[in-house]
Amino acid sequence: HRAAAEACDWIGRAVGLSHARLAEDIRAGRRGDLKSGLHRLTDRSLGKLRAGAAEQGLGPEEYAAGLRCLLVPADPACRTRVFFGVGDGGLFRLRGGEWQDIEPGVAEQSGAPVVGYGSLPPAETTDGDRLTMDLGITTPPSPYEPAPEPPRDPFRFRASVARPGDTLLLCTAGLAEPLRGEPGLGRHLARRWEANEAPGLAAFLADTQVRVKGYADDRTAAAVWEA
Repeated sequence: HRAAAEACDWIGRAVGLSHARLAEDIRAGRRGDLKSGLHRLTDRSLGKLRAGAAEQGLGPEEYAAGLRCLLVPADPACRTRVFFGVGDGGLFRLRGGEWQDIEPGVAEQSGAPVVGYGSLPPAETTDGDRLTMDLGITTPPSPYEPAPEPPRDPFRFRASVARPGDTLLLCTAGLAEPLRGEPGLGRHLARRWEANEAPGLAAFLADTQVRVKGYADDRTAAAVWEA
């Protein structure tokens, strides 16, 4: 939980500092710029966690966190919603009474991040030569014996255009897995959330905590009702 809190603080500050550029790119539909810039911000935040693990004498997997973010412009004329992050979970859209699973698959994510939003230099030159990114991690003593690292989860990104009446749901695996595996839960939430107005906080919390046999993980969820 401490690693997660740190990651949220770092990414929140970075998005805040770059909010004008981000808002401009979202309104203009610059998908490539958004994806590369947010990829870099995510890499920097998770790189700081890996550096923090090293400072504490921990393995990278012992001080780590997933990061799933949703950018919603304050401009009511802009209907673009941007999801990005790393880690398990789900991104769903309720449209016309039916749930759509719009979580971006790994195969959809391609291309290396480039400079954007006050980030570090690119990971490679225009000729394809790799550059070393300094994240404050101790360099291994020999290039022939690189320090082992656990496999990293892929970066995920999706920019989608909302319609009036949509409900967009971003959640952790604790809610995503039963939504995918138990049709009854999807039907129940569709009935509860199909209205054009968001439910009250108590009703929303009760809906997200509906028990499903065989699923007991913690759940975190954020939802957006489109007016």
